[in-house]
Amino acid sequence: MTDPNAEGPQIPGLIKRATGAENVGLGTLPRPTAGPDEVIIEVYATGICGTDLHIQDDEFPSLPPVVMGHEVTGRVVEAGPGAEGWLGKRVAPETYFYTCDRCPACLAGRRNLCPTRRSIGSHVNGGFATHVKVPQRNLHEVHPSIGEHAGALYEPLSCVAQCLCDPAVASPGDTALVVGPGAMGILSAQVLQAQGAVVTISGTAADQQRLDIAASLGLAHVLAGDLADVTPEGGFDVVVDASGNERGIDAGLRATRKGGHYVQVGLAGKPIALDIDLICLRELLVTSGFASTPRSWHRVEKLVAAGQVVLDPLVSDVAPLSQWQASFGRTRKADGLKLMLDPRMDGPA
Repeated sequence: MTDPNAEGPQIPGLIKRATGAENVGLGTLPRPTAGPDEVIIEVYATGICGTDLHIQDDEFPSLPPVVMGHEVTGRVVEAGPGAEGWLGKRVAPETYFYTCDRCPACLAGRRNLCPTRRSIGSHVNGGFATHVKVPQRNLHEVHPSIGEHAGALYEPLSCVAQCLCDPAVASPGDTALVVGPGAMGILSAQVLQAQGAVVTISGTAADQQRLDIAASLGLAHVLAGDLADVTPEGGFDVVVDASGNERGIDAGLRATRKGGHYVQVGLAGKPIALDIDLICLRELLVTSGFASTPRSWHRVEKLVAAGQVVLDPLVSDVAPLSQWQASFGRTRKADGLKLMLDPRMDGPA
């Protein structure tokens, strides 16, 4: 994949070369070409996700060597036979490059649970490159109201929709708490608000910048230490953990009312201690969701078109691909909200 003597034009990419966090770095690879029902996207932005950090650290499955990045947006610049209608369109793609389409999960529309699925950014070359190849059935046109970088947030929003929609986890008038004011948390809060819930989002003192963004979107916010001051008598009807943090998960479970609904959105990336008796003794309904489905992507299109979820304010910084290390480091420290890499900023390869 990184052979400089390979035929055809070469493009830069951020590559997980082998196991070990030190084996991630910039390299070159042949520019992809589109086969039947495939397209090539010129990448405008790819978001840095917690999953990318887990892949770097070998805490999430991957198949190196592979170009990382799965929160992608850009414009279709090449289309194979059967996909010509997508040429020139600004899109965001679903992440599954391959699923079997035969197993019970696929037949039920749950491609995310296909045992043989291969996803961009972990098993197939992804979006931390100037160009990425995807099947045309993965494509969703980005709404014209969305900025060229914020279109990359369609993918995390689809994961939130997978967890919170169809059926909706909140009803009008419900009280809801979101633990963790990162991008997934603020997206979750907006979706709950669209469902009619009265939403509070909590974070730590280190999250103040993110809480300020939540406040600018009209979301009530609180520091975790002050959570008891805003918890309704008996607890929240719905609690969503978007932190993936052991302490946050524990606080969220304890803040859920008896018979309430707790939703796990964030990934911890490692085993954690959990007081499982809280679930039994409070008769909590506990649900989750893994990645996304075509149904959740169509839900995204409706939420964005209706203006019920806004994306552009969540993009805190955009950097060239060459500055990936600094941007990954900032993401690890929760410095900023959603950081994007735009390969175009480095100029011609």
